Amino acid sequence: MRWPEWIRAAFVIARRDYQATVFSKTFLFFLLGPLFPLALGALFGGVGNQIARGDEQSPRIAVVSSVEDYGKLVEAQARIAPVIPRIARVEMVHVAPSDDLVRQRQEILAGGQGDVIGVLEDPLGEEPHFIGGTGGDNSSVKQLALFIEEARQAEAAPPGRTQLKLTQQERVAASIETVRKLLARAGQMLLFVLTLLLSTMLLSQMLEEKGNKVIEVLAAAVPIDSIFVGKLFAMLAISLTGIFVWFLAGAAMLAFFYEPGAGVNVLGAGPAIGWPVYLLLIPVYFAMSYLLIGAAFLGIGAQASTAREVQILSMPVTMFQVVLLLIAFAGVGRPDSWQAIGAAVFPLSSPFAMLGRAAEDAALWPHLLALAWQALWVALILKFASRMFKRSVLKSGPRGEWRKWFGRPARQ
Repeated sequence: MRWPEWIRAAFVIARRDYQATVFSKTFLFFLLGPLFPLALGALFGGVGNQIARGDEQSPRIAVVSSVEDYGKLVEAQARIAPVIPRIARVEMVHVAPSDDLVRQRQEILAGGQGDVIGVLEDPLGEEPHFIGGTGGDNSSVKQLALFIEEARQAEAAPPGRTQLKLTQQERVAASIETVRKLLARAGQMLLFVLTLLLSTMLLSQMLEEKGNKVIEVLAAAVPIDSIFVGKLFAMLAISLTGIFVWFLAGAAMLAFFYEPGAGVNVLGAGPAIGWPVYLLLIPVYFAMSYLLIGAAFLGIGAQASTAREVQILSMPVTMFQVVLLLIAFAGVGRPDSWQAIGAAVFPLSSPFAMLGRAAEDAALWPHLLALAWQALWVALILKFASRMFKRSVLKSGPRGEWRKWFGRPARQ
């Protein structure tokens, strides 16, 4: 099978741009760019967590009592401790009573038994007495009172062992609809960040070729459409290469730092269309979003003559992408509303809207229709961009009617 000439030319241009970019030294810095904030965040988060754990030690209390009373108090604490957060649990230290209790108390509070916040005297007597400072937090004193009460009740009537039947079942965080709304917005936000990060590079794609006159050689050898298609798909392949590397790095960091939650299973709700299809649609809709927005940016950037003009264009195109995200957000939670349908029909916001719809609606046929619709608009935008480039930059092609009205008048 022999491909059309313009497709083979586009493939040659795409392969040239891809190899020139990926196999360059600067591409390594491109890959490391998003990883630096993640690595620094993980590093400082780990250091901060260690500092917090070091600062938030369990309060220690010296218990002045007989060995028998202290043992009863420890048994009472063991029965109650599982319902108290680990960081807030009181740590008790036994101290045998001396003849001079006042002096012993002063020595303990002065650091004779290490870092303690107070002294508990005669815990199971008629008048238990706590001396110390809690810093305005009386949870330690309340725990001691609870331990004493439990020990006294156990002494009056020893508790029996209650067998509680336990059935493990993971619970879904909030309702299924709420989780799917969050999943829809999370997918749209991921798509937005990746597109924003990668598509703006297309603004300057034609600048180098225009500066060193390579574009004139290319335009004489291959169709302008092939140049635009080749450069667009080359940048898409470069972006997917970077995303693959970032995904592997993120998965490794997640596996290293992830701690399983306490029975909360957000994955249990899952997208309405199912996880396999949803995970497949994420790269597919990213590719379509990149092609749609990238084709527009490639056409806009091709009109720029200097790097300053590209910098001036970067701000409005960034705000334009934010508007697309807000349009897609409007339809989340109401997949059949006119806002959601309008966002899905508008070509540039369609990938965002349809990815959100996949989280809330199980129907598959709208996605097949949307992908065909988006592919049509990619072709139309590329065709329009190449024509504009040919007329305004290369000064070739028929002059349109608008040029007759708004162009410069001919000199007499």
